[in-house]
Order: sequence, then C-alpha cells, then structure tokens
Amino acid sequence: MIKVTFPDGGVREYESGVTPLQVAESISSRLAQDILVASIQTADNDDWQITELNAPLTEDCHIRLHKWDDPEAKHAFWHTSSHLMAEALQELYPGIQFGIGPAIENGFYYDVYPAEGQVIKDSDFPAIEAKMMELRARKEQLVKKSITKADALTQFGEWGQHYKCELINDLEDGHITTYTQGAFTDLCRGPHLVSTEPIKAVKVLSCAAAYWRGDEKRPMMTRIYGITFPKKAMLDEYLALLEEAKKRDHR
Repeated sequence: MIKVTFPDGGVREYESGVTPLQVAESISSRLAQDILVASIQTADNDDWQITELNAPLTEDCHIRLHKWDDPEAKHAFWHTSSHLMAEALQELYPGIQFGIGPAIENGFYYDVYPAEGQVIKDSDFPAIEAKMMELRARKEQLVKKSITKADALTQFGEWGQHYKCELINDLEDGHITTYTQGAFTDLCRGPHLVSTEPIKAVKVLSCAAAYWRGDEKRPMMTRIYGITFPKKAMLDEYLALLEEAKKRDHR
C-alpha cells in the first residue's frame, strides 16, 4: 500500500500502481470527469512533477488534481492539441515534416515544413479544423513509450522526419520518449491528456514564417497557431475577446 496526501492534508491509502484518475474516482465521479492532469511530489523529489492521469503511483506521495482553470491543465490540454493538429496536418499534407509544437500562453503552435508544392494558407484553416475534430471524435489514446536514441533515429529517419532526427541527435540516450495517438507519433517529453476526447472546440488562428530553431541561416518553416477548449462556448468567448481587442487597436 502507498499513502497519498492531498492539498488539505488528508491522507488515503491505495494499492501501489493506482493512477491519479483512480484516486480522483475514489473521491467523486464528477471530480474524475473534470481533472485533466495531476502533479506529484515524492520524498525523493521535492519538485512537483506534472503527470498523466494514467501514470501509476508506486510510492508515498503528495498529489494535486488539476482542472481546466489550473495552468498545469491548460498547458497539457494545449500540448495535446498541438499533437492533434499535427496528426491532422499529416493526413492532409502527405510528406510534411515536423519541427516543434509547444503549448504557449494562449494555445499552441507547430512549426512544419510542407512537402514540395504544398503551401498552407489561411483558406486551408477550416479543412484543418474539420480534420482535427474528426480525429478528436475517435477519442484516441495518447500512448507513451520510452525509446533508445538509435531506435528513435531509425524510426523518424524512415518517416523522413529530418528535423526530428536533428532534435534527437541533441538528446541524451536513455531519456527519450514518444507519444502516439492514432497514426501520428511525436518525439515528446509530455505530459499529455490521456486521450483527445476532452478537446471539444478547435480554431486555427494564423500562420507565419519562422526560421528553424530561430536561426536565419536555417530553412524557413511554416508556424501554425491554434487554440482549443473543452467547451465551444469558451472558444466563442475567446474569439469575441480577440475581436474586441482588434477593434480597440484599430481605434
């Protein structure tokens, strides 16, 4: 058995291997529906580590369960959304190469290098959004896997992902993980949502040019910005605020 301590100081005992989601379910089904990620602190590590809801807990720990309003939850939500957008782009633009796709303060972006003859334009955004929603509806699980540097280079090399191989070459062996949902696999440290199911509203906001790794001597990538929410009403409110901000700037 392990002891799990909650923010209010309460302590409960669980079988080793229990997940944060199961801990939440033991408190209330509504809580389990609302949380997106968890933070864990152990005796061996004073730092709080954000983790997926399906990650097993194997030692005594303190736990925080994060809902949408918490920055930790938003970051994981938008990080997973960047993978969802990349999965959509992979289907819509065969041969596209991927750079990095982080969560940012409001939403996320992904740097991509379209194949020869491909250009991603503003008029393409509705098709990207539609594909994201189609994929999201499949409720794809995000599966984490530890992988050796050699295997990572082989795998991403076979897929023609040259920018990913460059990133892998900079990594230390033994600390490389990938996340797969559906037919898309990304080089990533995480953490992520358990699945794409919570993503209920998507919007591709803009695209811009960005040098690979910020180096003007490197290739020019296409940076695609997006944002997602767990409710459509939240997206509508956000877009209304953006429109108001544009009007103020114009005045």
